[in-house]
Amino acid sequence: PAPETAAGARLPPSRSRASSGLSLGDVRQECKGVARAALRLDAAALDRLLLDAITEHGLVAAWTEVIVPTLQAVGRKWQTSGERYVEVEHFLSWHVSGVLRRTTPDTVADRPGSTVVLACVPGENHTLALEVLSAALAQRGVPVRMFGGALPVESLVAAVRRTGPAAVGLWAQSRTTASRPLAQHVAGLEWGVRGARRKPVVLTLGPGWAGQAVAGAVRPTGLAGAVAVLESVAAR
Repeated sequence: PAPETAAGARLPPSRSRASSGLSLGDVRQECKGVARAALRLDAAALDRLLLDAITEHGLVAAWTEVIVPTLQAVGRKWQTSGERYVEVEHFLSWHVSGVLRRTTPDTVADRPGSTVVLACVPGENHTLALEVLSAALAQRGVPVRMFGGALPVESLVAAVRRTGPAAVGLWAQSRTTASRPLAQHVAGLEWGVRGARRKPVVLTLGPGWAGQAVAGAVRPTGLAGAVAVLESVAAR
């Protein structure tokens, strides 16, 4: 079967290879340069290529069409080569994260009832796709509170109650970390005065939620879908 991206979408079967031997599929030309720089552990070249991709295509398209296919190719490489190339995956992820911070505008000030809370579920430490979502929302003027990896349940609930967000995005990379009871609990949290109680819109994000329908939660398709839903909810 075709591999699954960090955003949950499926890519077509591989049809081309970079000179590195990485199977890159039917992707943008930029993927090959990014893959070569990552395999060489060439920090300067990798930063330049990532910045160029984001500048030329925008963050959402650069993530979907350049960065994710390259991350997948590296992941396939180490899975089929006896656990080699793990350092390349870590190196590439670190530089993507760094470039995101360099290209993201200043933190957007809170607007009551419009803040978005983003967190990985307990036990989940894959934060990169959530970092991209946070950056994309900041670019659109949406206030975000990002809590990163493996946020304990009690801390997540406290953060939601303290911020009164319009929406909560819960990331799970693996089915072993996705928790339907947790998502349902967050969706049921309320705050505000009697007669004007509010609840957050909960988004289940990442491939870990595949096949796990959560009552009262939204499961958008990919990064663009998540951005559209959260931008709309925050504007209400």
